[in-house]
Amino acid sequence: MTQRGTLYTISAPSGAGKTSLVAALLEKRANLRVSISHTTRPMRPGEADGVNYHFVKKELFQEMLGRQAFLEHAEVFDNNYGTSRQWVDDTLASGCDVILEIDWQGAAQIHQQLPDTVSIFVLPPSKDTLLERLTQRGQDGPEVIAQRIAEAEAEMSHFAAADFLIINDDFATALDELALIASSAKLLRKRQQSRHQALLKELLL
Repeated sequence: MTQRGTLYTISAPSGAGKTSLVAALLEKRANLRVSISHTTRPMRPGEADGVNYHFVKKELFQEMLGRQAFLEHAEVFDNNYGTSRQWVDDTLASGCDVILEIDWQGAAQIHQQLPDTVSIFVLPPSKDTLLERLTQRGQDGPEVIAQRIAEAEAEMSHFAAADFLIINDDFATALDELALIASSAKLLRKRQQSRHQALLKELLL
């Protein structure tokens, strides 16, 4: 019988480095899959449909919402985002681990439905660093960056709801910490007990 995979959520304010950390972790762990969310926001330069997001019209998003196709959904900067319930369930059932890049609202929705989910929060080392990272992207104007900073302050206040906290000051260190979290979560007693039922039965005879 295939051991069900572990579900992780990773949340962070825009500019904290969450996406880069997840991309690097995927290269380290062959059994890890990242969920590709559906979104109504416009595609940015360099992005591809089905790779970065599933880009859909608002009408289709609302139709999917109506038939409960999303495990979680949220509105961010007037755009909708949602995680496919069927894809997550099928991937976990196949034995693969799944990581969701998600805001704090989505992480809360996921944890309410699936309490065994391992939640991770990433913070920048300072507000100045956050502003610098957002500015260096070259994707947004000053007004949008100011809005993202304000949103980041609200987002960061919810770090306490996560199981693990990473401060992304040095990228290599933060990546090592993320990999350690992924490994240690597999060793939780309840997961090991489920995975090694036959061994435990033999040892405890």
